[in-house]
Amino acid sequence: MKNLFYKFKDQSLLERALTHSSKSENNYERLEFLGDSILDFLVGEYFYLNCNENEGKLSVLRSHYVSENYLSKIFDRLELSSAVKLGKSCQGEIAKSVKADIIEAIIAGIYLDGGLGQAKKFIYKHFDLENYKNVTDDNYKSKLQELIQGNFKCKMSYDTRSHDDGFVSTFYMDEDEISTGYGKSKQEAEQMSAKVAIDKLFLINE
Repeated sequence: MKNLFYKFKDQSLLERALTHSSKSENNYERLEFLGDSILDFLVGEYFYLNCNENEGKLSVLRSHYVSENYLSKIFDRLELSSAVKLGKSCQGEIAKSVKADIIEAIIAGIYLDGGLGQAKKFIYKHFDLENYKNVTDDNYKSKLQELIQGNFKCKMSYDTRSHDDGFVSTFYMDEDEISTGYGKSKQEAEQMSAKVAIDKLFLINE
């Protein structure tokens, strides 16, 4: 596939990376598991070597670039939809989660086919890491969820209620109250609570 800018020696790896479990037992799931770890490592390494921010900010940057939303955009940019093999139960528009899994599976396939250096070249080519200073991501709930899943083992919840002329939202990790946010809508209150939690838990001052 020309859009990948990588030619597989073992084409079966690419075919597996593009095959959903609804289509075949020989699908991308095991590759996705490996690719997730490779992607986390290589993106983390890039920011360690090229960014002087503190640990909390580095975690936020990595979280942005390995997120489902970002990976699904790369999938769309590479125009992979027509190459994906789906079963009859999964016809129609491809879900973001599937798109993200396939990108991770492709990264693992490249690693197995050509080594870590080739996987790194693919990520550096397609992930636009050098423009990290231009990242604008105000979906704090999504960012917080990714950060916590990567660093803690706990349940997350929001308790959002009416307050004066708006709403107040309290964020919990297990039974521990972590942060509170206010907004004119439930969504805004929860986003603000998530932002406070990120600043508190990961020592980030933006």
